[in-house]
Amino acid sequence: MTTTPIEAAVLRVIDEMHANLGQELTIDDMARTAMFSKFHFTRVFRDVMGTSPGRFLSALRLQEAKRLLIETDFSVADISSQVGYSSVGTFSSRFKSCVGVSPSMFRELDGFTPEISPAQNPVAPVEGTRGIGVLRGRVHLPEDRLPGHCFVGLFPTPVPQGQPARCAVLDGPGSFEFRDVPAGTWYVLVHSVPYGQEHVPSGTGNEDIVSVGSYGPVTAHEDTLLMPAEITLRPLDALDPPILMALLDLRSGALDRLAG
Repeated sequence: MTTTPIEAAVLRVIDEMHANLGQELTIDDMARTAMFSKFHFTRVFRDVMGTSPGRFLSALRLQEAKRLLIETDFSVADISSQVGYSSVGTFSSRFKSCVGVSPSMFRELDGFTPEISPAQNPVAPVEGTRGIGVLRGRVHLPEDRLPGHCFVGLFPTPVPQGQPARCAVLDGPGSFEFRDVPAGTWYVLVHSVPYGQEHVPSGTGNEDIVSVGSYGPVTAHEDTLLMPAEITLRPLDALDPPILMALLDLRSGALDRLAG
């Protein structure tokens, strides 16, 4: 993949973020690394990544926390400090909001969630929202990628975190349908690992294992027909946002419960 000069500047900043996850890193620091003015840098970063530098850094910190919870025996308090949080309470609250379960539960469940709540069910509207349309689409798999289950979620930002407005788990690449899509601007985000690799928690596999895809932004409002979403899976790369939300544990029959 050819990298533009602007993308190269953003990648330098992302490398700096990775190197300083436990340290304070200001917008001024990031702008100097990118060699842009602070205001130009913030706009450029959002244009490339779809989110602000601060939110992306927060996502990287939580991604690292997920890895430490799975791969080490460090306490939750130690991990919160290692990823730059001065308050374990703030860390735990932010982690649960973005990942879907608490840090201790994430560790206990080996990086997965055992079920999808009714609010996430693709045929049931989120409480307090009124669906106004149907979004159909298809997930495509290039010949050089291995097939597997596909998680498809409808999110308000390009970062797959928190509770999706609608979601589905496909047996493999193919068609999906979200009913009663709420009014607003949305991104369809897809995460897939090859069959037999279902033990890999979201956001922890390498680019040879994990396939991702996206579609959007798409805006749903009254009297608008949503165009079909055609999504081609590809390997993760450095410009992809972290996959924060915990996914269903397909080893435990959760897919059957979702389908039922």
